[in-house]
Amino acid sequence: MGMSDLYGPTDRAESLATIDASREAGITLFDTGDFYGMGHNELLVAEGLRGRPRASYQLSVKFGVLRAPSGQVLGVDTRPASVKSSLSYSLRRLGVDAVDIYRPARLDPAVPIEDTVGAIAEMVTAGYVGAIGLSEVGADALRRAHAVHTICDLQIEYSLFSRGIEDEILPACRELGIGITAYGVLSRGLLSGHWTAERSAEADFRAGSPRFQGDNLTRNLALVDALRVVAEQAGVTVAQLAIAWVLDRGRDIVALAGARRRDRLAESLGGFAVQFDDDLRAAVEAAVPASEVAGARYNEAGMASLDSERPTT
Repeated sequence: MGMSDLYGPTDRAESLATIDASREAGITLFDTGDFYGMGHNELLVAEGLRGRPRASYQLSVKFGVLRAPSGQVLGVDTRPASVKSSLSYSLRRLGVDAVDIYRPARLDPAVPIEDTVGAIAEMVTAGYVGAIGLSEVGADALRRAHAVHTICDLQIEYSLFSRGIEDEILPACRELGIGITAYGVLSRGLLSGHWTAERSAEADFRAGSPRFQGDNLTRNLALVDALRVVAEQAGVTVAQLAIAWVLDRGRDIVALAGARRRDRLAESLGGFAVQFDDDLRAAVEAAVPASEVAGARYNEAGMASLDSERPTT
């Protein structure tokens, strides 16, 4: 997403070089969305993967978010007809005959999840989709969807700063045999080790994120400083330790690296080499207690759009 939208200025040449470097490093899963730059990201990914054997990589695509020409988010549409229409445009932009995983980016409150999943299932039968995923849904919606068609994975934010899935969602996924594709593993840069109190987020959507504001930012960066001590003792960077922590939570969890540059990609890949033991786990937990993270992961409107954040009854 960051290569096309929402995180400030981008560099097309560096983005393409980063995609190429990721392929050379052995990365095989590429995640995109039709609303990332209103089609820009799908075209960019297609260009970056051009000439590669189709069987050598997987494409995970999100759909359903409506946007105005100004970039404003207008809502969500996951009606069955919209599912099929959105898919046809994505296939054309990506230059492929099928996508490996197709998922609604958010739960549409006006459309039963069964109808949305049923429409994607028709596309699976027709050969245009390999598997069905979901994004940011709670345990109840997950169970309802899985009853219609097998759900391969749930894409959801998971990091040292965002651990809400551990209460109900992660256990439900494991009960049903559904994998987790974790995004935001560096909490949009806060856990990268590169963010400072002096850095401004005014150029991108983080300016509206409670975690990047005022006292919340001060408190969160103090947690990062505590994590930095642990990382230095382990001989790794803060980002590498944060990514490794997510991976250590289970073999059913895939971490999405949101790197926009080759140097950041190389640093992120170093997280795979980190070996956790009980002492390192305890040190990380002590440095970043979940209860000490300040601020919600989205603003009020963003949180309201997340089925995964709705209280259960």
